[in-house]
Amino acid sequence: MPAIAAIAASTALKAGRSVACAVAWLVRRFRNRRMAGQLSGLDDRMLADIGLTRSDLRDAYAEPLWHDPTDVLARRAAERRTSRGSRSKPARSAAESSPEWCRPPTDRPARYLM
Repeated sequence: MPAIAAIAASTALKAGRSVACAVAWLVRRFRNRRMAGQLSGLDDRMLADIGLTRSDLRDAYAEPLWHDPTDVLARRAAERRTSRGSRSKPARSAAESSPEWCRPPTDRPARYLM
């Protein structure tokens, strides 16, 4: 019986981690959407300083709710930086900013749900 209990505990731990990752993902999406909404309060000059336009904001919010608008905005700003020839670092992706225990194991191919 102890082996069965160990397997059940391991399965429960994996399920708990999956639920925690899903909740963290959802919270991060809504937090980023709220923070991106604050950009609409900036004037056009301020947006241009960070490499964005009003149409970029509209495009980011045209994405479905489960998509992160900050991904679109970071990609647009990075495209403008590279087109100007700037040597700044590209924006970090969502996978790089997630906690280590939420990342898929490296010993098998990762599957992304998009």
